[in-house]
Amino acid sequence: MTINFIGLGLIVLAAILIIVMNIIHRKRPYRGFRQAPAFNKLRQAIGLAVEDGSRVHVALGNSSLTGQQGASGLMGLSVLDRIAQYASISDAPPIATTGEGAFSILSQDTLRTTYRNAFASDLYDATQGRMTGTSPAAFVAGTLPVIQEEQISANILMGHFDTQVALLADAAEDRNQFTLAASDSLPAQAVLYAAARESLIGEELFAAGHYLQVSPFHSASLRAQDILRWGIAAAIVLGALYKLIVSLGIL
Repeated sequence: MTINFIGLGLIVLAAILIIVMNIIHRKRPYRGFRQAPAFNKLRQAIGLAVEDGSRVHVALGNSSLTGQQGASGLMGLSVLDRIAQYASISDAPPIATTGEGAFSILSQDTLRTTYRNAFASDLYDATQGRMTGTSPAAFVAGTLPVIQEEQISANILMGHFDTQVALLADAAEDRNQFTLAASDSLPAQAVLYAAARESLIGEELFAAGHYLQVSPFHSASLRAQDILRWGIAAAIVLGALYKLIVSLGIL
């Protein structure tokens, strides 16, 4: 019970910090962060896709909405929303693939809402959000034809994957397609680091919303994370000093 209260307290503290950081930096929410060349290249790839009439493909993997992997899939949806905004002036809308039913419905809803807000509802097609397989292997097998046959020029692999995801990155590279990859799975991160043209490591996955300027709250959350990290680090150091002092009999 105590642990639950501690976890709840951390969640409330993080929420408060995000709101405070958003208020403090509301005029320039995206300033003060290091550069991320991978996202600059992604913007260039999206621009080229719009110019030449090709498609952008967003793969959300086998993220489960109700499981621990849900956060990575939700970040992938935020990226899909932003990419759909960029591509709303193109005749070739982006395609989203997923290996979980709830995320398939959410991807369709994300695309529909984005195009409606851009007054381009005629560009929306429900088949743009697809569930290609319910297991990691089936997802990869069902997604390969999308990369190979749908006039894709850029791929964003963002979600929960197994090591088979390397096949998707390899297929994209064979066709000289840009690939930005990120996952919450350590084995998938390892293979994507070697196979993808651009890869994000660890928590860089959750910074995607900031670098694509999805919402100021994404930037505020990164600032809140930094504050919490420093707070935890300070608590560890103070705890170690306290134990040292007690062991020496000073207290």
